Amino acid sequence: MLNPEQYELYQANVIPLHRKYNTMLDIVIEARKASIGPGLDVRRILPFRLRRMVGPFIFMDHAGPVDNIRPASSMDVLPHPHIGLSTVSYLFNGQVTHRDGTGVQQVIRPGEVNWMTAGSGIAHSERFEDPATLAGGSLEMIQTWVALPEKEEEARPSFNNYTIGQLPVFTDTGVWMRLIAGNAYGLKNNVKTLSPLFYVHVILNVGARFGLPKEHSERGIYIAKGSLEVGAHVYNAGQMLVFTSGADPVIVAKENATLMLLGGEPLGPRFIWWNFVSSRKERIEQAKADWKEGRIVLPPTDNQEFIPLPEDRSRPAGGPPPEILS
Repeated sequence: MLNPEQYELYQANVIPLHRKYNTMLDIVIEARKASIGPGLDVRRILPFRLRRMVGPFIFMDHAGPVDNIRPASSMDVLPHPHIGLSTVSYLFNGQVTHRDGTGVQQVIRPGEVNWMTAGSGIAHSERFEDPATLAGGSLEMIQTWVALPEKEEEARPSFNNYTIGQLPVFTDTGVWMRLIAGNAYGLKNNVKTLSPLFYVHVILNVGARFGLPKEHSERGIYIAKGSLEVGAHVYNAGQMLVFTSGADPVIVAKENATLMLLGGEPLGPRFIWWNFVSSRKERIEQAKADWKEGRIVLPPTDNQEFIPLPEDRSRPAGGPPPEILS
């Protein structure tokens, strides 16, 4: 992880160098450390100061691997609100219990997808209730947010869990991939999305060669594990490569690698404050008031505690928003 001084140097020097010497890349994003709960630190990839979104994806966290070093419940994320987006949870290891204001309670396990559309407003929690969650293994998960098209920003909140059997898998020499959502490489599934996008989990064996899907204008690769060579440059775990539109690079695994590919068609600029996303600034202010006044319903089976609206009076005008929760 980069400290603030290293981060500024990276912005000033490293990113322009990538643009100069690898014209296939629009930007390389370095994950930064963030916290979404008292015991759960994450690597935050999006949003990034110089690249807010990739297609409709406006947020990405990589949590873990977290080994059995503390009680699982210490990592619980208490009920908190969202508007104007869909949250997408995908696990490599462990399990998490989701509860939301529509009454849904759902355990997500590795290889499944939890897709919650907040729309006009929803509250949810993520708890680690199974004693075996971390025992003998680890927790590791990817959380993303997908911004909604303007006409869908006030959609009725909804939730769907998609099992492994509903998510198509493709294999080739040294390549394994699972389509999480959208369409790519000729694969499609029934995960309900509201704008053109793709989201794919890929595992490459060392030496495997791979290409980007051509169906979408904005495309990125997050390297969760391992390293890749692209255009004679090597990139490592914790980096997201965002490619220029129309680029057709050959991607080579320098070692066994786990990747998350994502992107799609841009939706236009979005405002983001804490857990709220909207195309309208005034809608963010309304969401703040709604949460503060209790107008966003808590999960009926998890309503004894919640995360209050952060106070940001001490922050300078135009300063960063409070820490985002997944």
